[in-house]
Amino acid sequence: MTETARPATRLSRSDRRVQLLTAARSVFSDQGYHASSMDDIAEAAGVSKPVLYQHFSSKLQLYVALLEISTDEMVGRVRSALAATEDNKERVRGTIRAYFDFVADNQQAYRLIFESDLHSETEVQTLVDRATEGCVQALTETIMKNTGEDQSHSRLLAAGLVGLSHVSARFWISEQTPIERDVAIELLSTLAWRGISRFPQS
Repeated sequence: MTETARPATRLSRSDRRVQLLTAARSVFSDQGYHASSMDDIAEAAGVSKPVLYQHFSSKLQLYVALLEISTDEMVGRVRSALAATEDNKERVRGTIRAYFDFVADNQQAYRLIFESDLHSETEVQTLVDRATEGCVQALTETIMKNTGEDQSHSRLLAAGLVGLSHVSARFWISEQTPIERDVAIELLSTLAWRGISRFPQS
């Protein structure tokens, strides 16, 4: 006796989009952009390729949509850390933690931003640069408000803190060091705070 196949569950357009993005993030993270195909993504999502093309007209459009989500999340984490307290020492720690948590807890998103094999694509590089600028701008505003430094000085200090957080977090996750996350954050927070705390509060 032949078993009748159950019809696939029909998802709303928004739910289907989420499903496709989730599958694509996994495929791109594992294989890189160039080695991935729309067939791979459709298969991972459990849909036909025509269904995938109903939502995304090309592989690049799908990748860019994922990158926008990931970069917005990273900037949002930094802004949330700055807004969570009025204690500037805790703001420094929170900023560094935002980067460490992002690379540790969202490794697929982290790889899309920082380990992409598509940085030669203008649209991709623009989004990556926009994410860095968003973090720098958030810190610049806070530093200007709390130290009285002018905008150019504050931007340079902000870029330094972003660079320290970004490079250290990437080094920590890629090296798979035995240093626990909280210990690493505390080490780098101490380094950063001992420098930036020398600037007087306005």
